[in-house]
Amino acid sequence: MREYLQFYINGEWVDPVTPKAHDVINPADESVCAHISLGSEADVDRAVAAARKAFDTWGYSSREERIAVLESCVATYEKYYNDMADAIREEMGAPKSLAVSAQAHAGLGHLQEALRVLREFEFEEDLGEHRLFKEPIGVCGLITPWNWPVNQIGCKVAPALAVGCTMVLKPSEVAPLSGYLFAKIMHEAGVPAGVFNLVNGDGPTVGAALSRHPDVDMMSFTGSTRAGSQVAQNAAPTVKRVTQELGGKSPNIILDDADLEAAVTRGVLHMYTNTGQSCNAPSRMLVPRARLAEAEAIAAAVSAKVVVGDPADEATTMGPVVSELQFNKIQGLIEKGIAEGAKLVCGGPGRPEGIDKGYFVRPTVFSEANNEMTIAREEIFGPVLVMIPYDTEEEAIAIANDTPYGLAGYVQSGDIAHARRVASRIRAGNVHINGATGGYNVPFGGYKQSGNGREWGAHGFTDFLEIKAVEGFGG
Repeated sequence: MREYLQFYINGEWVDPVTPKAHDVINPADESVCAHISLGSEADVDRAVAAARKAFDTWGYSSREERIAVLESCVATYEKYYNDMADAIREEMGAPKSLAVSAQAHAGLGHLQEALRVLREFEFEEDLGEHRLFKEPIGVCGLITPWNWPVNQIGCKVAPALAVGCTMVLKPSEVAPLSGYLFAKIMHEAGVPAGVFNLVNGDGPTVGAALSRHPDVDMMSFTGSTRAGSQVAQNAAPTVKRVTQELGGKSPNIILDDADLEAAVTRGVLHMYTNTGQSCNAPSRMLVPRARLAEAEAIAAAVSAKVVVGDPADEATTMGPVVSELQFNKIQGLIEKGIAEGAKLVCGGPGRPEGIDKGYFVRPTVFSEANNEMTIAREEIFGPVLVMIPYDTEEEAIAIANDTPYGLAGYVQSGDIAHARRVASRIRAGNVHINGATGGYNVPFGGYKQSGNGREWGAHGFTDFLEIKAVEGFGG
């Protein structure tokens, strides 16, 4: 049992102003695995005051000082790498293999990438006799989700540190263990007091207090579109910058010249990665109508090989979803898909056979769906793939873009020129051709209701910077 009842403020572990215990549930067995405290507005006030004071020095630190701190963060994170993977496996049910190879690695990768960018980033630019300065925006409120917990912490904290911002982090109260360990890493790495602060809590209390706070200059939020909208509304009266990485219902267009078996297999396995709990999951598979039955058979065969079970077991390829709330939401949407007439290819309601405890969902594929069905419109955030047939390429592109979201898109083709043409028509922030994935240097973010701004790499620095023009600087 982990007891993480304190917050990290001004370089110290401190008790909440008003203690409010909260159980953290292990989704694999429904046991209480940790206790944290939920913070209050008073805790936020303390953390923001510490960050504001620290900005007076850290905001004017040299590139060399920040490089040294980030180097220490990288080295310390490497020391706790396996502990981070264990925490993520326990708090949100990521299979051990995924927790080690991807989830924990993401936090380290963003620190390493920010360090690489910082070494060469141009903070000044001349325009004739005038000079532009790129300066840290100030105190940042960071709100992160439970599905890729340390990935989202890393891609916000690392660039904020690198450019000279100070910050208050509110990780998800559903999966807070990795955030607590990240704060421990920041402390041991020697991040100056007040530069990084952590307050646990829920969105309506701590998240809202951060968003409204007059001494917070920027909010960076990752989560649902509904919650992101609320953050923006809370931030509006103080006219602070708000960046958001929100939901998605990403199309995966399998063109008629694609290797169908490879494309469907790749799409199904991607959909089940992280138990479907990824905002950029390829959840709508668009298939030529003439080949739909063949695609269904491939998807069913791939799904049958998924090993659902204990995340600690090396053989497990798909763990539980994160919570009872999430489990019930997914079950309701599966039932909705059946009720609205979609064809259930495999999976369906209930837990997988032989499992009677934990928030495990059956790998599920629907077919013969259309873009008006609830399962094709709403973000399910679980291992549920929706196959939609199309007759023409123009129809496929129209279906792909017929969504309020625009986070990601996927195109499968045997002809790279063909794939590029279709990719250029997809209204999304990231489009993947034939399974390609970007590194930590590739900007991540979305169009439409999938958010504002970009994270990762050099583009991730931009949202944490203000531009100052000093005219006549050259004399």
